[in-house]
Amino acid sequence: MIPLQAVSAPRLYRIIAGQIAGRIRAGEFAAGDRLPSERDLAEHLQVSRASVREALIALELEGYVEVRVGTGVFVMPAQTGARPSPKLVQPSTDMGGDIGPFDLLETRLLLEPESAALAAQVALPAQIAAIEAAHRAMNTIEEPGRHDRAFHLAIATSCGNAALASAIAHLWSLSQGSAVYSRMEAHFVTQHIWEQARLEHEQILDAIADRDAGRARHAMHDHLVGILARLRADFGRASL
Repeated sequence: MIPLQAVSAPRLYRIIAGQIAGRIRAGEFAAGDRLPSERDLAEHLQVSRASVREALIALELEGYVEVRVGTGVFVMPAQTGARPSPKLVQPSTDMGGDIGPFDLLETRLLLEPESAALAAQVALPAQIAAIEAAHRAMNTIEEPGRHDRAFHLAIATSCGNAALASAIAHLWSLSQGSAVYSRMEAHFVTQHIWEQARLEHEQILDAIADRDAGRARHAMHDHLVGILARLRADFGRASL
C-alpha cells in the first residue's frame, strides 16, 4: 500500500492572511499605508469580520502589519529583501493548534453555560469554595489571566460530567497555545476589561452558590458574549 501523508486544510483566516500578504508583497499596499477597514476587507473578500480580525493578527505576528488600536492597521516595512510567505498562513499538521480565537470562544459559548448550570446543581461545597478562591485571586494577583482560567476550569470540574469538563479544559489549552489568541488579548484585554470580567464572574459565582442553575447558565452566557464583543472591538476605535 502506498504510504499517504495526513492532509490538513488551512484555516480560513490563514487563507485570508495569505491573500493580504500577497498584495503587500506585490506593492499594492506600501510601507506606512493604512489597510482598509475590517468591514471593507470583509465585504471585499466575502468573509466574516471575525476571520479578517484573525488574519490581521496573524500578519502582525509575522511582521507584515502593525495593529494600532484606536487608529487602524498599518503596513510595516520589509526587514530585508523580499518578504517571505508568512508561516502562519501555511497548512498546519497540528489538528487544533491553528483554530481561530473566535471559533474557540464560540465553542466555549456552547459548553460553558451548561457547565455552570450543572455546577449549580451538583457541585460539592469544597468545589464551590475552589471556584470562589479562584475568583478572589483575580483581585489580588497581577496576572489575572491565570486565575481567570482557574475559575472557569473549577466550574467545569464541578459540573459532574467528566467528558464536558475535559472538553472545556481542551478548549482552554488550545486558546493558551494560540499565538493569535494571545496577541488579540494583548491588544484588547485592558485592566478595565479585567475589572468587568471580575464583576461578571461574581454573578456566575453567586448563582452557583445559590444553586440557581438558570441564573448560572445565563450569567456564564452573558460573560462569554461580552468577551466576544470586547475582542471584536474596532481596531480604528479606542478600546473601552
